Amino acid sequence: MDIILVPGFWLDASSWSEVTPPLVAAGHRVHPLTLPGLESADAPRAGIGLRSHIDAVVAAVDAIDGQVLLVGHSGGGAIIHGAVDARPDRVARAVYVDSGPLGEGGVINDELPAEGDDVPLPPWEGFEDADLTDLDAGLRAAFRARAIPQPRGVAQDQQHLHDVRRYDVPATVIACEFPSSLLTEWIEASHPYVAELARINDVEFVDLPTGHWPQFTKPAELGAAILAAVDRTA
Repeated sequence: MDIILVPGFWLDASSWSEVTPPLVAAGHRVHPLTLPGLESADAPRAGIGLRSHIDAVVAAVDAIDGQVLLVGHSGGGAIIHGAVDARPDRVARAVYVDSGPLGEGGVINDELPAEGDDVPLPPWEGFEDADLTDLDAGLRAAFRARAIPQPRGVAQDQQHLHDVRRYDVPATVIACEFPSSLLTEWIEASHPYVAELARINDVEFVDLPTGHWPQFTKPAELGAAILAAVDRTA
């Protein structure tokens, strides 16, 4: 299986480096992406929006023959959902890592403080305690050292979707800071946060208790969870 890995905010392709070994060992082809504007701290970010990142993922899908599995962490979940909408016949499964699909008109996070075209990684005090579970001082320092400002447009642009066949693409949600039982409660209560997820016809939930960045706090376990999702798809 070809597996496209889409990082969350402030991260590039290298953020997946400790997650991919079990996937490669199992014979899969992994394609971690560095999205536009995340190439370096001084890369230009003007004019880069949510559609720019979705188009980059779609281009990666189009460059591969056959079915692909899309993995999106955090804000990358909204991005892979846009790619599923654009290529529903090419995606065998979408895997949302502590994230979920973003519905029509939604934004990833327009409350993050921006500096011009950039959204820098906020101070740790700006995050909830649940986000930071297992992210010790060393991991926090390493994360901040590698963090790249996110293009403001990606955080603030509205999602626009067009093909209802996206609901036929199976999904796996790897729940980290919130247990899957809470997500299913929200679905049963018709909570708007999970409205798009609730419309997907085939969804499985996998619990991986840790903070919001399991690729740093529990990379081996995250790799195993993704591999299990691939095995259920192949």
